[in-house]
Amino acid sequence: MSSSNVPALAGLSVERIPVPKSPDAMGAPDFRAFHDLDVAHHMDLWGNLDRCSTLAEAVLYWQGNEYEERHVFLARLHGTVVGRGTLTLPLSENTTTAGVDVLVDAGYRRRGIGTRILSVLEQLARERERVSFDAFCSEPMRLLIPGGELLEAESGTGGVPLDSASTGFALHHGYSLEQVETNSTLDLPVGEALLQDLEEQASKRAAGYSLIGWQDRCPDELVDVFAKLKSLMSTEVPIAGLGWEGEEWDGNRVRVEESTWLAGGVASMAAVARHDATAELAAYTILTHREATPGMVYQEDTLVAPGHRGHGLGMLVKIANLRRIQGIWPAATSVMTWNANENRHMLAINIALGFKPSGFDGEWQKRLE
Repeated sequence: MSSSNVPALAGLSVERIPVPKSPDAMGAPDFRAFHDLDVAHHMDLWGNLDRCSTLAEAVLYWQGNEYEERHVFLARLHGTVVGRGTLTLPLSENTTTAGVDVLVDAGYRRRGIGTRILSVLEQLARERERVSFDAFCSEPMRLLIPGGELLEAESGTGGVPLDSASTGFALHHGYSLEQVETNSTLDLPVGEALLQDLEEQASKRAAGYSLIGWQDRCPDELVDVFAKLKSLMSTEVPIAGLGWEGEEWDGNRVRVEESTWLAGGVASMAAVARHDATAELAAYTILTHREATPGMVYQEDTLVAPGHRGHGLGMLVKIANLRRIQGIWPAATSVMTWNANENRHMLAINIALGFKPSGFDGEWQKRLE
């Protein structure tokens, strides 16, 4: 940090702020300022809010829950809001890890403000006996200039631009790039001829399985077995060298996620493959939609359980959900998804369906031991 930055930092404060009790809470100017920074960042970087949470969704998420503690911070320079930070602390698993995120207003970068915010987050994490810090950065595909020098992931596949500001910031503060994810977008509607062709190919391998689905709330009789399938999502997808422990899901944890989504204005629908002989749930996929951004649908989890792979189930559950979008969310014009670069099988399914790369995520980690 150059000496020219010192005077500016003299008037800098980084403070934790409260999260409103409900999305419709009046006032809460600090949290609104916190959210406005995120909105401005997405508009500047992407030109839209397709990847940005709504205010209502942010309020519900940052309240945290029994499985994860969440804290939000504002940075002010001489009273002017110039940045924000977030700290997440898992409470059930991965209890030696912390999630950190730093965002500085575009007009105040390269003054040491991000460094100050990060130091506050890391110090609080250390005080909670966290010894591994996780962070990620999402950026548009246009930043991956052909022939540009990349920083390769330590243990995953792919890389991020070596000369980008986010890469320089992470490396300067001791973080290593562990994994890269591809962010892809699919235009809607998908042609029925393509869906029929892909469905026919997959169905040849799927004898003995049937498809079921629901909106917003898993049926009571399925919630416990569905929770077991959700647990696999944290152990059966590529995590490169991030070293995360598997999450333990039960019916209550499923209901917490569902109720948080609904309270924040997020609708969801699930497509699930069931093994007829055993009644086991073998595969699932989830889509979510926000009325505040009606054109965009998010592809959440997609998983095929070990022992049921090789039967085309991943393709079949995705097709089932894609077919339902136009009837349930008719204003939707695209679906967005993320996949680890080394998850070649799921990427191949998405490519076959017509998804096109639109961005990338760098998954960063800093270990103290």
